[in-house]
Amino acid sequence: MAKTDSIDGSGFPLGFKFRQGRARSPLVSGANGRDVFKVEARQLVGHQKEAVVTEGASGSSWRLVCDEGKHLKATDLAPFPLGYFNAGLQADLVNRILSLARARSILLESLDVELQNFYYMTGAFFRGDGKGYAEPAKVKVIIGSAAPKEAIAALVRAAVAASPALAAMRNAVENTFAIYVNGRRREVTTMKNSPAPDAADPLKTYSAAPSPLAGSNDLPDLVRKTGELREGTVTEAPAGTTTRIIRTVDGTCRLLDPAGVTETDTVLGLPGMSHFALKSDERGATGGGAVPDQGPTGLTLLSAGIAFCYMTQLARYIEHMKFKIRQVRLVQFNPYTLQGSAADGSARGSIEPVDTHLFLHGEESDETHEKLMRIAATTCYLHATLGSALEPEVSIEVNGAALAA
Repeated sequence: MAKTDSIDGSGFPLGFKFRQGRARSPLVSGANGRDVFKVEARQLVGHQKEAVVTEGASGSSWRLVCDEGKHLKATDLAPFPLGYFNAGLQADLVNRILSLARARSILLESLDVELQNFYYMTGAFFRGDGKGYAEPAKVKVIIGSAAPKEAIAALVRAAVAASPALAAMRNAVENTFAIYVNGRRREVTTMKNSPAPDAADPLKTYSAAPSPLAGSNDLPDLVRKTGELREGTVTEAPAGTTTRIIRTVDGTCRLLDPAGVTETDTVLGLPGMSHFALKSDERGATGGGAVPDQGPTGLTLLSAGIAFCYMTQLARYIEHMKFKIRQVRLVQFNPYTLQGSAADGSARGSIEPVDTHLFLHGEESDETHEKLMRIAATTCYLHATLGSALEPEVSIEVNGAALAA
């Protein structure tokens, strides 16, 4: 790979706007409808990954990079996949709380969210029987407001129901897959086959690595490594386990701008892990409105996390099995919907099956390429999340006092 095919080789920020859209996705502003967020991702060196996420039919495109920690012998230069997912959940929930508060004329003096995700794996890569699992997230919403406590409790309940991001946990879906080996689409025989037409190979779509959009007014430090570390010494992750070891992801989201700009600090709950901060812009103005989109949305971060997590499992299995497979890239389509009214509490967010198109080059057989695709999906924590109905455990704190959700 060229020097620019690494996170630090390009000299670019970890996150930036790549292409300006015509208007923000209607899902951002709370309008009813359906929109498909597209992720075009590729493997860089080691566990480093790069994605361009396009926010629906009319939205902007954002370039984001991902890495793993030193427990996976990676370089720890960018957020880990589960951190993107954690930040996306929180940012989208904040969006729904703010949107519903405006619709109900509830003044919020402060708003913070704390969210923990829990994952575990059984089996082992080398035996091919590894399987990833997810458990319900714990969400704590912290609000300062003079509004009645009953109104705040109803507001949070409605926001949870209205969040398409949280629907990625609440609603179980059966995802679909397509595979392209050495430039030709092959039939998927052991997973649910994608009904979609051929996707465009990112290797052909992009003649050069994505670079920042000239003149873009991005928020500063959209994605950054904070420098904070969890206590303890990093230990290498095993390729398999005979016990149920829970992996926790901790995140704290705060409002930088009450109109809808957030920053989430997230960290993997293992000794020695780095903290990363990811910003989102949940303001719903169109490209021609008063407020431009200056950062990705929570749904963008969430979509990137799903693709990145799957690609980590691909890379780990290729490395472990020493497969002659290279140039890993994918196109992933993430359909989100929102229906109902924010004012009366009937708003419901949802997610439809995620459609993954995997592109590979290699000397292995078609069966081996599909085995790789299947085992990566089986061990991917976020595909396990999408395939399970995991109702989040929500608690509320108002003006410093706990409140029943």
